[in-house]
Amino acid sequence: MPTIFKFLWVGFILAHSIDSLRAQAPTFKPHYVNITEVGGLFGRVVYDIAGSVPATQQVENRLSLTIQTFNGIQLKPRLALGVSCGVDWYQSALLAPVAAGVRYDLARSKKNVTLLGLFDAGYSSNWLHVDATDYKTQGGMMLNPGLGLKFGFKSGSALVLSLSYKRQNAKVTKPLNWGEIEKWEDRVYNRMALRLGMMF
Repeated sequence: MPTIFKFLWVGFILAHSIDSLRAQAPTFKPHYVNITEVGGLFGRVVYDIAGSVPATQQVENRLSLTIQTFNGIQLKPRLALGVSCGVDWYQSALLAPVAAGVRYDLARSKKNVTLLGLFDAGYSSNWLHVDATDYKTQGGMMLNPGLGLKFGFKSGSALVLSLSYKRQNAKVTKPLNWGEIEKWEDRVYNRMALRLGMMF
């Protein structure tokens, strides 16, 4: 067989092998993703003791329940964009945040454990909250950056453990005393959120 034909035959075999490998390689397709979590909001609160002379402040640890679900699209193998919503039970306010969210895989180990970066930014409503007489609670801006660990299963789902910083603004209008025109309190809830959940 002439040398030129040998080269052509080898080239044909190589091209066919490459095409076969490409056909077998899985191609990524954007798909729906859900992460539902439950956990606690940990923080410390400083407040004035009413009627104390001289003015005295009290410091207390606080733990609140939080539930959150993220619904979005896995646009790339490491990037998901979507909307997160949930409920946060603070001691004197029940707020329901809705936010734009990002989930990004920062690193992955050989044992299918992934370091996950997360960020949510949005606004909380008071639609689940019930106020006492003459009180009015309003939600406000919310930020929630953090990190998590994603423990993947063969089925494609994963267990997610996350730790994040949550900053939540709120405003409370209070009943008026004699001679007062308006009375309100601006609140900033600074909490560490520890959550456990599932990713589907």
